[in-house]
Amino acid sequence: MPRENIAPTKSNLLKTKERLATAEEGYDLLEQKREILVMELMRKVEDVKMLERELDAAVDEAYPVLKRMLIMVGREKANHLAEGVRYPFDVHEKHFMIAGMNLPGLESKAPRAKLKYSPENSFAECDETVIEFFKLLKILTELAAVRTIAWRLAREVRKTQRRVNALEKMVIPTARATKLYIEAALEEKERDSFFTSKLLKKKAGKE
Repeated sequence: MPRENIAPTKSNLLKTKERLATAEEGYDLLEQKREILVMELMRKVEDVKMLERELDAAVDEAYPVLKRMLIMVGREKANHLAEGVRYPFDVHEKHFMIAGMNLPGLESKAPRAKLKYSPENSFAECDETVIEFFKLLKILTELAAVRTIAWRLAREVRKTQRRVNALEKMVIPTARATKLYIEAALEEKERDSFFTSKLLKKKAGKE
C-alpha cells in the first residue's frame, strides 16, 4: 500500500495519527449513514412496487370504462364535452428529512372531480369515466412523489458509497502505511541513537 512521502518525524507521526483517527471515525459514520439510506431506499422501492400494482389495476378498470363511454356517447360528443374541462394540478417541491438529511422531493395533489358539463347533455358513463380516471390520476401523483424520493435516495446512496470506498481503500490504508513507516523509522533512529550513545560512553570510559 503506498504511503505519504513525508519526513519520519514525531510531529508528522502525530498529524498522521490524527488524520487516521478522523478518517476511521468518518468511515464508521458514513457506513452507518449508508446503511440507513439503503434501508430507507428499500422501503421506498417497496412503496413504488405497491403503487405500480395499484396503477395497473386502476388502468385495467379505467380504460374499459372509457371505451364503453365512447361507444355510448360517441367520440365527437365526448371530445366536445372534454373541451371545456380544465382542472388545476398542484405540483411543488417539498423537502423531507431522511437519515438526518434534508432531501428535496416532489409533492403533487390531484384536483377533486367536479361536474364540468351539463347533466342534460351527458350520460352516466361520462361520470363513471371521470371517477375512474381521477382514481388513476391520484395513484399517478402518489407514484410520481415516491419515485422522486426513491431517485434522490439512490443518488445519496451512490455518493455515500463512493466516499466509504475512498476512505476504506485509499485514505485509511495510506494513513496506516504512513503511520507504520514513521514509527518504524523513529524506532530505528532511537536504536541507532542508543547504540551510538553506548559506544560514546564506552569510549569515554576507556579514555
